Amino acid sequence: MFRVRLGLPKGRHAVYRHLDLVHDALVNALTAAGAASDQVVGHGALPWNFAALGHHRKHEGVVHSLVVSTPSTTLAQVLGRIDPATLRYARAATGELVDFADAELIPEPPPLLTEQAVLGVLTLSPIAISDPSKPGKRWHTRLDACDLSAAVNARLSRLAGRRVTLNIQPDSLYLRANPRHSVLVSTKSDKAGRSAFVIGMEAPLVLAGSREDVLFAWYAGIGEKTRNGFGCIGLAEAGVGR
Repeated sequence: MFRVRLGLPKGRHAVYRHLDLVHDALVNALTAAGAASDQVVGHGALPWNFAALGHHRKHEGVVHSLVVSTPSTTLAQVLGRIDPATLRYARAATGELVDFADAELIPEPPPLLTEQAVLGVLTLSPIAISDPSKPGKRWHTRLDACDLSAAVNARLSRLAGRRVTLNIQPDSLYLRANPRHSVLVSTKSDKAGRSAFVIGMEAPLVLAGSREDVLFAWYAGIGEKTRNGFGCIGLAEAGVGR
């Protein structure tokens, strides 16, 4: 298990239109650090997740820091060897460039937890939960309209190879004040220039369960499409940070 934060110098940022550009830059850095391509991309890839921290202006994402995390022992060793100079990706078709060559890499310690832990977290990247009751690929738009614990536990159990039994609850006051807490994330564009989107949800959450299960969620991320930049969590008391 390992987690790092890569932050650009103050006043510097990278701009992207589709989140897969950041994903591809990270894949480039991970493979340059020694990961096999099938360990980081594809159906059988090892678990990892990331969050692009910053803000949005119109149809662009502005990112100053990346949080990258994995529960995999194999990828943890690779992640510790990442050279920021390799964390870059250019796409001529759309005129996009993500370059984190000047980023500072800082390992992030795990949260301090008791054996039976309760942890308040923020969604550093939106949580994606598919809705199987609707035809086609549809995404939930309200955290209080889906069984979040069941969905998260099912995926984490598959990744961990054991049963994970977390109780995950969104902050009730936040949901009352922000009933519309979903965001439309542009993930990629096709050859015709059409964008593909995933709907994610953002809110403070409370995770409760064994220390082992909470830590696994901390490093693996929660929800679906975590390797594509969804479901990364951070400590509520620490905020997003710079």
